[in-house]
Amino acid sequence: MVDYERGIFQEMIRAIKAKDQTQLDWFCSFGDSFRVITMNVYAHRKGLEFGFTEISFDKYDWFTRPVFLDKEELAFGDKSRYGNHSLIYLGRGANHVWTYGMSYSYGVAGGCYGLSVYGKQFKSRQDALSVALIELKNMMTKKIGSTDTTNDKQPIILATLRDIEKAQFSMVQLSLF
Repeated sequence: MVDYERGIFQEMIRAIKAKDQTQLDWFCSFGDSFRVITMNVYAHRKGLEFGFTEISFDKYDWFTRPVFLDKEELAFGDKSRYGNHSLIYLGRGANHVWTYGMSYSYGVAGGCYGLSVYGKQFKSRQDALSVALIELKNMMTKKIGSTDTTNDKQPIILATLRDIEKAQFSMVQLSLF
């Protein structure tokens, strides 16, 4: 059991002990099993941190993923080859809290995670982008000189690092004005 599950379970126990039918009905509106209720309540509460207030469920009774506003997709690296570049996704919540996701490629190896209410929270687009660029730069830097030439393509890694440096330089220039 993870911490948030324990907390929600304790809330439910308090509602039972207090015979708070309104609160119990609210919990029950999130699903028909403890697992579904806790995950849906947690998703709803994480969404509230980004200003998303709607409560809705998909056809499988899971909480509907909120849609971020002002979404952007920024590409880094060798953009001429399909799949051999990295992307940073930026988006903001209804209350102007920003987050990011990314898709990164070392050539063949890589990974991704999308925009999500579970992501890191930032006060501005620039703050989110700055942290995302540092994260991507650190991942790429660790692969410089990798002997795994099948998965880690040095030209792609170096091209990504050059694009990151250009983006960081542009952000510094903009902050001067």
